[in-house]
Amino acid sequence: MKKIIALSTLLLYISFCHAQPLLETKSNYKACFDSLSALLQNNGCFKKAVFLSENCFFNNKMEYEKFNAEVQRLAQVANLWQRANPLVEYKEKDSVDLVSNLSIFKLLKDTITFIGLSEEKYYHLPYTYDFNDFFGRENWSNMFVTKLMLTHKGNCHSLPYLYKMLADELHASCWLALAPNHMYIKNRCRKTGWYNTELTSGEFPIDAWITASGYIPVKAVQRGIYMDTLSNQQAIALCILDLAKGYQQQVDEFDDGFIIQCCDLVLKYHPNNVQAMLLKAETYKRLYHKSQADKIIPSNGSFKEMEQLYTQIYDLGYREMPDKMYMQWLRSVVEQSEKYSNKQFVEVMRK
Repeated sequence: MKKIIALSTLLLYISFCHAQPLLETKSNYKACFDSLSALLQNNGCFKKAVFLSENCFFNNKMEYEKFNAEVQRLAQVANLWQRANPLVEYKEKDSVDLVSNLSIFKLLKDTITFIGLSEEKYYHLPYTYDFNDFFGRENWSNMFVTKLMLTHKGNCHSLPYLYKMLADELHASCWLALAPNHMYIKNRCRKTGWYNTELTSGEFPIDAWITASGYIPVKAVQRGIYMDTLSNQQAIALCILDLAKGYQQQVDEFDDGFIIQCCDLVLKYHPNNVQAMLLKAETYKRLYHKSQADKIIPSNGSFKEMEQLYTQIYDLGYREMPDKMYMQWLRSVVEQSEKYSNKQFVEVMRK
């Protein structure tokens, strides 16, 4: 009898809770901001940062112990796979690190089969891309690792997050990297150099393809807003940006300073985070339009800040990628994956 390895330890509350008072919601976000700030300052645990931001959106109804247990279970599955599949012909010093990363990739993008003591087969199924609301505009929780672990469906936000969390568990190297509306993994192999891991398609694309197809101007790469490795602190800063976006969707208040406070903290540790710049500029823009609607003389400081941010964003090389173009790009990633694969690195992984 065939069985599927299920999420036996992840008993999480992820459906929307009964509406709670707005003041309580805002208090939860403030407390979460403080906790994330401490993690950021101390260069703490990325996994904990992800949990905190997602748990806040669910009114603090999740349990870290169960969330952590599921991440550890997945890391154990990856560890078992790598023990059974060593890179026999790869003799470089980073062989352990390389096979750890390969095991995470296999866990996320392939079916892993286990044979029990009674010869019964168990399967861990791959995670697939969810094309439904992949920006989280209808429901921000569609971006969550929690949702990914429960449904085995995710996007270019939750899949790289889970990859990094598992890499941290296995003490393997791993860097998140950004592209327009997108996130992927960068890593380094001693034999072939830097390589990219694209979890949307389950491939290892070359840099030239990411640049050419992903709507990335050369200036944006040179200025470091795209295709650069993010430190652990900068990865945690992304969780603070996630918190701000959850606040925007749940509370929808832009004039109390919380969203700008989040953006400022992100930019302190990641000055070229263009998404934080955009969110901050758009918040100032909403404040300006509100003051006009209320027939209040707008603050010159806020207006100048908005102008400076939009100018800085443009000078860094950012160009907006239309949703239709992004959808076409996603389709090409899935349907034409072999055309842009890093064949040299793939050959190493087969040995």
